Amino acid sequence: MRAQDSATAPATIAVASGTGRPARASDGPGGSVLAALGVAAFSLTFPATAWALEGLGPWTVTTVRMVLAALIAGSCLLALRVPVPHRRHWAGLIVVAAGVVVGFPLLTTLALQTSSTSHAAVVVGLLPLTTAAFSAVRTGARPSGTFWLAALAGAAAVIAFALLQSGGAPTAGDLYLFAALLICAAGYTEGGRLARHLPGWQVIGWALIACLPLAVPGAALALLAEPVRLTGHAVAGLLWLAAGSQFLGLLVWYRGMAAIGVARASQLQLAQPLLTLVWSVLLLGEHLTPAAPLTALAVLVCIAVTQRASGPEEAGVTSRVVWCGTSQGGGSSSGVPPAEG
Repeated sequence: MRAQDSATAPATIAVASGTGRPARASDGPGGSVLAALGVAAFSLTFPATAWALEGLGPWTVTTVRMVLAALIAGSCLLALRVPVPHRRHWAGLIVVAAGVVVGFPLLTTLALQTSSTSHAAVVVGLLPLTTAAFSAVRTGARPSGTFWLAALAGAAAVIAFALLQSGGAPTAGDLYLFAALLICAAGYTEGGRLARHLPGWQVIGWALIACLPLAVPGAALALLAEPVRLTGHAVAGLLWLAAGSQFLGLLVWYRGMAAIGVARASQLQLAQPLLTLVWSVLLLGEHLTPAAPLTALAVLVCIAVTQRASGPEEAGVTSRVVWCGTSQGGGSSSGVPPAEG
């Protein structure tokens, strides 16, 4: 097992590369800085998507982003001569691809056509709870009653926020976001299982490669069917989604998590929705209602409670939301890896 395969390591243990000997996770500032940089990268996913939508259609943003990210990941896999995963892993990689590479980016991009980034950030802030609950069902784990109470409280806070913002009925954007939560949680859970056998960045890398046969013709059709206006914001947003959210963010996040451990890194990720709210104001000029930061803080508290109530396995799965970033979703995204959300 390699040091990058942080998903399989206990919170305070990493494996010394090439030696097979256990080594304690570093308490130095370097790992914390890398993990924080990963969270910052994922927090920009929704603002970057909003920028990309200024000049490109939602299907174009989703498919071209996939192609660019797959080319970057494929180049790294080729340069490092990473062997192709065993046949038994490909079914799981397809689930990861459907949830994290295709489903979450597409659904959140469609949602952001009508929802503000601040609204989406609050709703998708529920992704760690959704992933933990989905993982509990998938793996047969039995979290405590405190865990489920906190998860339900977080869900209730987000649903109340969405209904309050939309005048009492969910909008199409809300439905896209809630669907993104479910499909991304499935992708994260399966990715967490695969990360016991492959380093996390290779899981998302091969999932991106698996999407190329659909992404390339899809991008060609989308470019023909949707209007294209290559503004500075559109190009910058698209490039960040491909290179920043789905590659560089993952790279520094996994290195940071390997250095300081899953538990400490996941605490940093709790700040991601709040960071996205800040970016929505600074980069997009959005005006926050008082309910947005208050709901984000309420969800943050609920996530913290679930992490304390979870065993090491459930807490570890929750922290993998990095991939969306989201992992996004965004991600999910959710990550979710953080997430790309």
